Amino acid sequence: MAEVPAEHPAPRPATVAEIMQPPVTTVEQNDHVAAAAYVMKRANATALIVTQAQTGQPVGIITDADVSRAVADGKNPNDVRIYELMTANPAVVTTTTSIRDAAEVMTSRRFRHLPVVGDAGLAGIVDIIDVCRVLLGTDISEPPSAESDRGQAPAAAG
Repeated sequence: MAEVPAEHPAPRPATVAEIMQPPVTTVEQNDHVAAAAYVMKRANATALIVTQAQTGQPVGIITDADVSRAVADGKNPNDVRIYELMTANPAVVTTTTSIRDAAEVMTSRRFRHLPVVGDAGLAGIVDIIDVCRVLLGTDISEPPSAESDRGQAPAAAG
């Protein structure tokens, strides 16, 4: 009787390059916050890299939380510029940064997003959800369920 070789699970991703989300959606720092909100919705993104208009170089990051705070403070998104809300010169990780090291940066500095840079410059962005999925051993190729996406626990079986 022939033995069936044991199946080995695929190795877990080790670096942020393996889980980052390229390409990165960008906006210019002089754009209105309303434009950032629109781009986030269209790109299904929760953060955008902010670039300098003349050079196209990254100068900051704006998140859905930044937009929400501005609206909650009574600011009109059509009147506020992105540079007024963005985090300038955000912390970045490299494509070779381990997922655990990225998680440490994110938790210690309370970030949900980290831009990822490589040899050619901006390579992508890593999200805390993707980092948690890997660290918890969840298959990151599966999209999150609608219930978990809303932050709600599934209903208990009757």
